[in-house]
Amino acid sequence: MGKDPEPTYALIDSRSVETAHAAQHKGFDGGKKVKGRKQHITTDTQGHLLYVKVRPANIHDTIAGGDVIKKTKSKYPTIKGVGGDAGFRGTFKTAAETIGLTVDIIQRIADVGWQVLPRRWCVERTFSWMGGSRRLSKDYEFLVSSAESMVKISHAHTLLRRV
Repeated sequence: MGKDPEPTYALIDSRSVETAHAAQHKGFDGGKKVKGRKQHITTDTQGHLLYVKVRPANIHDTIAGGDVIKKTKSKYPTIKGVGGDAGFRGTFKTAAETIGLTVDIIQRIADVGWQVLPRRWCVERTFSWMGGSRRLSKDYEFLVSSAESMVKISHAHTLLRRV
C-alpha cells in the first residue's frame, strides 16, 4: 500500500463483550452495563491488528491501556506515537510517555453531530470487521487466552478474505 511494513503509529481502543456462560476473569463494565470481558486492541493506521489483550470488563481503559501499549511497543519497537479516545487519559498517557511515545487523545467534537474522527476510524473499523465474526458476537470462551486467540483468528480470516 506504499507504506513502510513496520508500523510507526498505533491506535488503541477497547470494547466490552458479554460472556456467554461461566468464564474465567469476568467483570461488570458500569459505563456500558455489560457483564463480561473487555477486549483491548492496538492497530496500525491501516487497521491491522498489532496486539490484543482480554481482561475483565471492570478494569478501566486508563489502567489496562498502559500495559497494552507497553506490550505493543516491545513487539513493534518502531512505533513512535499512539492515538486513543478520551477513555485513554491520565495513567495511560503517563505510561505511554514513559516509554517514549507521543500520545494523541482524539476528542469528540461538540455541537456537530455525527462526524468521522481523525485516525480513530481505523481502529473502529477493525472492531467492525471483528463484529462480522459470529464467534465474536459474545465471548464464548472459558479461558482468556482462548478469547485472545479467537480475536487473532478472526482478524486473520478477515485479511485472507480481502486478498
